[in-house]
Amino acid sequence: MNKEQIIENTIAFVKDTLQGAEGGHDFFHIERVYKNAVFISKSEQVDSFVVALGALLHDIADSKFYNGDETIGPKVAREFLEKEGVDEGIIVHIENIIKNISFKGGNFNQDFTSPELDVIQDSDRLDAIGAVGIARCFNYGGFKNRALYDPAIPPNLNMSKEEYKKSTAPTINHFYEKLLLLKDKMNTKTGKKLAEDRDDFMRQFLQQFYKEWNADF
Repeated sequence: MNKEQIIENTIAFVKDTLQGAEGGHDFFHIERVYKNAVFISKSEQVDSFVVALGALLHDIADSKFYNGDETIGPKVAREFLEKEGVDEGIIVHIENIIKNISFKGGNFNQDFTSPELDVIQDSDRLDAIGAVGIARCFNYGGFKNRALYDPAIPPNLNMSKEEYKKSTAPTINHFYEKLLLLKDKMNTKTGKKLAEDRDDFMRQFLQQFYKEWNADF
């Protein structure tokens, strides 16, 4: 089976698997990350096939929706790719991308790197910031029934991986605990450039949010 057909099959598989998913982690999220990855990869020396598969499968079974189990995503991806006849080396690479792509708090260090992961990670992080990032952040906060904001609960910038995963803090705190940190964590030149405008937009949003919250006329 040729690579183009495998990519088409992967798109169909992911679209079917993520039917009914939470709005910030649905197929539209995957599609945006995929498009970001294709764009960024044009300026990088990468295997475009690995980038495509990794972007499409990176959230096939996000651990936050599986009681924190980080083994399910790589397992689902492997089973699908084996059925597609993908080479073992590429499958292992995709598994490592899925295991290491996510932001898991400021004190987490990923144990695998590759140019393809760099591209996909930037693509995923871009979708977590800017206007879409704000929408996704509040959508997930609502999904988890979290408060919008509580001035009495400050952001925690020193969480361990486990503390980050179990956090129930107000949604606004997530801007400081993750979203505003991502611009400086971009891997690629294109990713860094694209992140600047989105980061600026989030900071403007927060200024307006506090102004309205405090009835600062």
